[in-house]
Amino acid sequence: MEATKLWVRENCDLEGVRGVVASVGMERVVGVRAVPYVLLALAAVTLLVKFVRDNQARAKTWLQGRRPSPDLEKPTDLNTFVEKRMKPTERPPGTWTPSDFKRPKAPPYPDWSVTDTPPLPYRPFRHGPYHITMGLRTMQWDNWIELDNHYLRYHADKARRIASRGARCCHTDPDPRVRDAAVELLEELAAYLSERYPAMFAATPVGVDNTVTRERFDVRAHALTVNGVQEDPMQLCARLVQDDLAIMFEREDGQYYLLAGAVLLAGFWRLEDKLGMPLSEIHTSGNVPGYKAKLEKGMVNFFRRVKPEAAVQRNNYFMQVDDELAWSSSIGSEDATAGVGWATADQDRVIAKHFFRSERQSLRRLPRSGGVVFTIRTYFEPVTGIAAEAGVPGRLASAVRSWGGDVARYKGRERYGGVLLEYLDGKHAEQVREGLVVEGEGGGEGGKGYPW
Repeated sequence: MEATKLWVRENCDLEGVRGVVASVGMERVVGVRAVPYVLLALAAVTLLVKFVRDNQARAKTWLQGRRPSPDLEKPTDLNTFVEKRMKPTERPPGTWTPSDFKRPKAPPYPDWSVTDTPPLPYRPFRHGPYHITMGLRTMQWDNWIELDNHYLRYHADKARRIASRGARCCHTDPDPRVRDAAVELLEELAAYLSERYPAMFAATPVGVDNTVTRERFDVRAHALTVNGVQEDPMQLCARLVQDDLAIMFEREDGQYYLLAGAVLLAGFWRLEDKLGMPLSEIHTSGNVPGYKAKLEKGMVNFFRRVKPEAAVQRNNYFMQVDDELAWSSSIGSEDATAGVGWATADQDRVIAKHFFRSERQSLRRLPRSGGVVFTIRTYFEPVTGIAAEAGVPGRLASAVRSWGGDVARYKGRERYGGVLLEYLDGKHAEQVREGLVVEGEGGGEGGKGYPW
């Protein structure tokens, strides 16, 4: 009893509670002698509340540990990112001195499962106005490569396209420096995946085994095989992950060129069209809106300055009016030599044919070779699916309406805008009626901050 009274004095402000008891006349009801027992009862309630809150906090921490959320750092304008966070470099163009940087060892992804871990819900759009920007943010090394329960579908799609299209989708330039970079990337992937996803990947003396697909990878430069069959190193990289991959290299003219890649699920562009191109031509040939005016200078400086220890990531999104992950046939044949684009797509297809395509890209410099690696992970979902999420229909409709003319043409809004916006407006109105969101700009965020 005395110990309990001492705890009450230290944690419950005994005199303060006595004052409350006296102020409400409780002493008259229970008597002065009963007040300590009332206080003990209050102490018991306090302990119970503390116990429940502690358990809730522990449960919240555990749940967060199971599925890491996307990095919530605010995306930054490219020029601002370069000027504020990246120091100039004095090395001559086209040269690279190997760095001793080692990627931090990745902890195992908690409770990851090839059948049960869902894709992360990237929703990289906001209420207008739309601004042309790279939207860079710092990447945490633990999250370099993201795998989920769509892995086996992506793996099968890649294997099918490797068999049917081969070098048109996967290529490594014969330059020894380029080949070394492709092998370096393969080595990095083998090490990272066995650390981050031990439920599926196991390190071996010569590389890594995929214990689910039963593929054995020998990543040594003189071998480069999967199940004993030799392949292009970029093709081997493609078989390991859900991402498309590209490596760019600086030449003596200071420009970066696309010289190695494994691009199998890009949807709207073909590796064979871009191989050998410098960075600026890749974007201008694809009619990327605002590239020359708003992005080119920042991108040139970014590639020049990026260091092995400073990886970044960004997100973008598109609409697609067919359900084909690898190549969007609605814009034309993948084998066409001309006339491919939104201008040839069917107009106003039913909403069930509308798909939301989001890319999560990471950029890092390889420390040994100096090549700059893109990973391009595509998330692909029906619009009817994401529109069931609180706040998404209103926010997406506002974003689509905010596109300027050049962005709208680039993203093909003319071909699907009428059907898409009518559907999103209807779903948003439903959510307002149900109290899931509040009407008005900014009110449809569904409790989540932009852009996720």
